[in-house]
Amino acid sequence: MSLLTHLGFFATTKLDPNHGDQKGYVLTPTTSRFLIKSELPNLSPFVRATVDPVMVAPWQFLVDWFRGNEETTFETAHGVGIWEFYDKNSKFNNLFNEGMASDSRMMGLVIRNCEAVFGGLNSLVDVGGGTGIIAQIISEAFPSIKFIVFDLPHVVENLPEGKNLNYVEGDTFQSFPSADAIFFKCVLHNWSDEDCVKILKRCREAIQSREGGKVIIIDIVVDGDKDEHDITETKLVCDIFMMVLATGRERSEKEWEKIFLEAGFSHYKITPSFGLRSLIEVYP
Repeated sequence: MSLLTHLGFFATTKLDPNHGDQKGYVLTPTTSRFLIKSELPNLSPFVRATVDPVMVAPWQFLVDWFRGNEETTFETAHGVGIWEFYDKNSKFNNLFNEGMASDSRMMGLVIRNCEAVFGGLNSLVDVGGGTGIIAQIISEAFPSIKFIVFDLPHVVENLPEGKNLNYVEGDTFQSFPSADAIFFKCVLHNWSDEDCVKILKRCREAIQSREGGKVIIIDIVVDGDKDEHDITETKLVCDIFMMVLATGRERSEKEWEKIFLEAGFSHYKITPSFGLRSLIEVYP
């Protein structure tokens, strides 16, 4: 309890006078409430997915990975890459999707302030959108937009469609459904620079209009010169996390810019409005 109090998950409080100087513990509103299942939104499923043995095991294989030929530490630990593992293990795939959905629900706290980003769009493709939580949240704030959740077959099969929400299965390296905007939330950091360029080139082909069309990205932008020390530390830990699990990384603005230009885009805008993550608008 001393450690959890030091980390901010609990605070100490004096008990009633009948208990003398004895202290008790209370939940902190800014930290603990996001981990309680009864609270909405909450990050409890996200934490459970992150600390699951499937995700923890690769850290124990870093030395073997350095000495071996596998592409990622995850593959060294489990024998297959992370996406193939998800495809073959429905239990963990469901846990992972629930975790990502809980993370997406947090966007409901800020999405209504994004009129300048989503206003005026008629259609949007949510790439890697999972069960469609983020699309549903944006749809509630901007009901005139037609949404397509684009993900792997085992993710979107049998999901119920809505009035302006459809699910489409496909491969991000092949093609995307046409739309005014292509949306990525915490997707591109899973992939190498070369793969990101390939994906973004397909996005540019799918954008219906060069006037107002764009790619919208929510992801980490590492900025050690402007960020506080603890923020930079957390972002760099996320960078190592991506190295362990996949072939991706967290990127600085210059590294993002290089990818955008190589993919054929002309300019971009970064708004640091999502905690550790930023909102990036990329234009043809």
